[in-house]
Order: sequence, then C-alpha cells, then structure tokens
Amino acid sequence: MSETANEHEAKMARPRMASGALFFDAQGRVMLLEPTYKDYRDIPGGYVDVGESPLQACVREVQEELGIAPEIGRLLVVDWAPSSNEGDKVLYLFNGGILAERFQHEIRLQPSEIKAYAFHSVDSIAELTIPRLARRVRAAAAARLDGTVAYLEHGIQPASS
Repeated sequence: MSETANEHEAKMARPRMASGALFFDAQGRVMLLEPTYKDYRDIPGGYVDVGESPLQACVREVQEELGIAPEIGRLLVVDWAPSSNEGDKVLYLFNGGILAERFQHEIRLQPSEIKAYAFHSVDSIAELTIPRLARRVRAAAAARLDGTVAYLEHGIQPASS
C-alpha cells in the first residue's frame, strides 16, 4: 500500500527559521547583544516571518534591534538545530562584515529587547553565550575568513558519510 498525500505530508519537517548577522569591529572582534529577555549574549537577528526570505529577515531584524541598515553580505552558516522543547530550527548566519564607525555611532538599540551591545574576541564567545551559538559564531567567523559556507548540525560540522 502506498502512503497517502496526507500521511506523507504529516512526516514532512516544518522547522522554524531564524537568521542573523555577524558584525565585526576593526580589531576583528564580533558584536554580541545583551537581550532583555535572555540570560546570555546573542547576535543581531530573529525569526523569519511568513513570506520573508532569511536574508530579508536578517536585514529587518538588524534594523529593528540596532536601528541601522548596513549592507548584509553573503551567507556564512546554515545550522540545523532540532529541539525537543522548541521544535526543529534552521538557522542562517550572514556576514555583516566590519561595521563602519559611522554605523556604530548611529546604533539605536530597541529598548524592549536589547540592553546593550559590545564587541568581543571570537575566543571569548564561549564564556558569554550558550554552547551551540558559540560554536555557530566560531564556524561563521572561520567561513568568513576562508570564503566558504559552513553546514552545521547543532553548531557542529557533521562527519562526511
């Protein structure tokens, strides 16, 4: 017996998608935000809305959270992150590049969501955020330098089959 379309559709993944940007300062440090609603640092970004591409969501979230509209560059990381509590997620991380001084001076944080921001060395990220995000940020920083795109699962590059 073959599966009906409804049975097949019921098995299909419906992950939530989120996207963010990785911004650096001239010293090569990465921007992390201090959200009002989390007990760890995060990157600028958020969930993708219906009908919105991951890149469009990234641009929108940066504008909402930081009040600036710098050019967002290429994709650095795609991370599949299943969660028994929140469901499957697919996370996109884009290159914000070196954030020009003029943009840094124009930042106006969204007070309902963001308390502060600062630039931190990539090596110190693990002390400031959750492990899977630290792994994702480190992989994105490496992909930015070597011109690649990293595919991750839980923030880890899977072994080749």
